[in-house]
Amino acid sequence: MTVSLRGGMESREGCHVFHFTGQLDAYSEKQFLDFVREGLEGESSPVIVDLSKIDFIDSSGLGSLVQVARQCSEAGVRFLVVGNARVVQTVKLVRLESFLHLKDDLASALQDLAA
Repeated sequence: MTVSLRGGMESREGCHVFHFTGQLDAYSEKQFLDFVREGLEGESSPVIVDLSKIDFIDSSGLGSLVQVARQCSEAGVRFLVVGNARVVQTVKLVRLESFLHLKDDLASALQDLAA
């Protein structure tokens, strides 16, 4: 990860949860994509990308989320994004909340996957 983006992954309740802090922007999108794609390689479990601790997201960050969502869709893997107020506002501005299956918090995302 770059200095502006830090992340990790854990298996939780039958899914992969990727969590990030910092900024998801043009400077960090490649590292974000590489990290997530490496974590998903050969996996078929649902995926949650937790951006609740992201300080900033720009169009490049949104583009990288769309790429991961498409990759998951093509592989038949469920995909959800958790965002804070800043992330939610940015995602809704470009009307991607349905495509990214945007959730308010991790508990809601895990509950949605369990249903």
